[in-house]
Order: sequence, then C-alpha cells, then structure tokens
Amino acid sequence: MSSVPSMTRPGVLSLAIKEKSALFAAYMPFVKGGGLFVPSTKSYQIGDEVFMLLSLLDDVNKIPVAGRVVWITPVGCHGGKTPGIGVQFDQNENGVVARNKIEGLLGGALKAVRPTHTM
Repeated sequence: MSSVPSMTRPGVLSLAIKEKSALFAAYMPFVKGGGLFVPSTKSYQIGDEVFMLLSLLDDVNKIPVAGRVVWITPVGCHGGKTPGIGVQFDQNENGVVARNKIEGLLGGALKAVRPTHTM
C-alpha cells in the first residue's frame, strides 16, 4: 500500500507583485534558496508542491518557478496576519533565476528590519 500525497498535481499560482514594498513583504530570504509568501485562503499542507508564475514590478516576462510549501499562515491567524503560504523555490535553474531577480530588485532593502508577511 502506498501513501498518496495530499495533492496529486502541483497547484498553479499566478502572483503579480507590482510594488517594491510588496515584494519586500513577500520575499523570504531566510529560506534556503529563497522563497515567497503567497496570499491565499486555500488549504495547503507543509510539503505540498506548487508551481508559480511570477510577475515582478514592471517586468512583462513571467518567471515560472516550482517549489514546496514551507510556511502556512492560516485564515484567522492571531494578529491579523494575511493568510497564505510560504513557498521555497526549487533548487533548479528557474528557482535560482527567481531568487536572483528578486534579490536584484530589492538590493539594499534586504537588510531592512521592517516587518514582512512572515517575520
């Protein structure tokens, strides 16, 4: 008997981040290989695979990147936090491209101590 993952196909998420402040709030630099917080009220489990199409700031090109859920902020979370999931980028070419693009856009803002969606 084999165990079946909670999702048999990866979820597909489309995420458009138009402002640098929103990108800062969503980026998860503390996750190995980088990751993003994706607002969602859909139910996910840690380890679920997801596929994202990212649109960042003014760039018309979408970055396709796969990853796994590593963070969950449930609906109704204490403190009024935005519900959603943190997705760790896969350690492949697209994951590296996404991380490098985000870190390039954020530049020195990565050292800021402002609160984000996750920390």
